[in-house]
Amino acid sequence: MIKLTFIISSISLSLLLNCGNLNEVLNSTNEVFNPTNDPTDQEIGIGLKEALVLGTSTGVSFLSKEGGYLDHPRFKIPFPKSAQKVENTLRDMGLNNQVDQVVTSLNRAAENAVTEAKPLFVNAIKEMTLQDVQSILFGKDTAATHYLREKTSSALFTAFQPKIQSSLDNVNATKYWGNIMGTYNKVPFVKKVDTDLSAFVTHKAIDGLFLKISEQEALIRQNPVERTTDILKKVFGFADKN
Repeated sequence: MIKLTFIISSISLSLLLNCGNLNEVLNSTNEVFNPTNDPTDQEIGIGLKEALVLGTSTGVSFLSKEGGYLDHPRFKIPFPKSAQKVENTLRDMGLNNQVDQVVTSLNRAAENAVTEAKPLFVNAIKEMTLQDVQSILFGKDTAATHYLREKTSSALFTAFQPKIQSSLDNVNATKYWGNIMGTYNKVPFVKKVDTDLSAFVTHKAIDGLFLKISEQEALIRQNPVERTTDILKKVFGFADKN
């Protein structure tokens, strides 16, 4: 009987996790939710899916606003390390405004592009297996974020970079960068710097996004107040006890 129940739960969870519409999965919570018992495998899958949707939506929404990257030191994209000497030299020359203009434009490009992450996260969440669910629930505070990073990093870079390049052009970052590098390269005896700006901003944008998602995941795990639905309370309360 136990084995049969487990098989049925596994099949149900597999169907839920491969459902084409995330809203349908989340809306189906009331059909399977039982507040009095330990969560079933099906409920755990729904709870984790809901937590991931919440974390990724919060992260994308936060960072896609103007200032999402720029105004927060944890996420702000600085000058590339390969061009740090460029920044220092130009600031020493009194060109602070021009350098700040470049930094602002890099962050604006990331803010414009970060919404590209949403459909990729949806696909990764839909592909979660029973084994993924179990290891995530009882894993570290950022286990779900780690899962998403493993599943989406390559696709995120591929999707982000063209959008980042377009954003860099739209916010004049490419122009500002070209101007400031031209100024730097006229300084006597300096070694020219060659930086792939779109690749750098893409990597930094992705790093900042996963940092934000990990913060949201940790909040849900550590602070019961952040568990804003019954299914989140039940699933993560169960994880707390076990």
